[in-house]
Amino acid sequence: MTLTAPEPTGIDLLSELEQVVAVELDRHLGIAKEWFPHEYVPWSRGRDFDGLMGGEAWRPEESGLTDVGRISLTLNLLTEDNLPSYHFEIANMFGRDGAWGTWVHRWTAEEGRHGIAIRDYLMAARAVDPVALERSRMEHMENGYQGDHLGNPLHVVAYVTFQELATRVSHRNSGRACGDPLAEQLLSRIATDENLHMVFYRNLLKSAFELAPDQAMRAVTDMITGFRMPGHGMTGFERASLKMAVGGVYNLRIHLDDVLQPVLRNLKVMERTGFGPAGEQARDELGVFLALLEDKAAQFDERLAARKAREAARRA
Repeated sequence: MTLTAPEPTGIDLLSELEQVVAVELDRHLGIAKEWFPHEYVPWSRGRDFDGLMGGEAWRPEESGLTDVGRISLTLNLLTEDNLPSYHFEIANMFGRDGAWGTWVHRWTAEEGRHGIAIRDYLMAARAVDPVALERSRMEHMENGYQGDHLGNPLHVVAYVTFQELATRVSHRNSGRACGDPLAEQLLSRIATDENLHMVFYRNLLKSAFELAPDQAMRAVTDMITGFRMPGHGMTGFERASLKMAVGGVYNLRIHLDDVLQPVLRNLKVMERTGFGPAGEQARDELGVFLALLEDKAAQFDERLAARKAREAARRA
């Protein structure tokens, strides 16, 4: 009788993945390009605000962004602002030593650059109300961040794989919706970083499927069926998300077609063999959920098309 070795879990699984992290870190550092936020900021558009500098108070008509662009950039920035909480969570999960620790700090430094660049752009371009933005930042950061399944390292790897791609897509589409070529250029640059982060985590997840297939399948299913963006707890998130959905920045169709399916195809989740009963059950659950999500996305597509038709008729 042949006994099957149990799948590694927790710290043991992180240790098993350490060599993969080292390889992926070297690959990332070889591909990632140095860039500087100040080069993407229209400093010549800036001038003093009211207050200590005695400048002019911000007025909504000053913003050169579309309505959906302004909402998207604000939401994206507030999400980036909570980086200290994210760093705390992943540093506690993955550790601060070895390849894991080097990656955690590198990731944090790159993500920090995104927040710096977006905020400098918004302030120099006078694109948003600086007082409202700062109040929202304070409130959001005071609330902190509590992710889902933080007790399970593999669930965290699965989550960040999908979340990094979702962030990349959101930044890219926000740039296109802004109505400002410079904003689009900046967000495209940020989206490139987010894509590299996604590839890093996706390759870890792929290795996890070889080491612990049942656990990896369960982690993917749990993360997809319960997926929430990290900014979900901020005030006004639902209203902003609706504006972004209607504006084509991020909605159910985009989530399914541009985020979930590309990762699942790359991992060959539906084609894999070697699962035990637990893995097969998790994959079956995922299949049912994806079918339901497709139905909901189709319904959203129909409502959005009808809405656009009504708006076009009014304009005509």
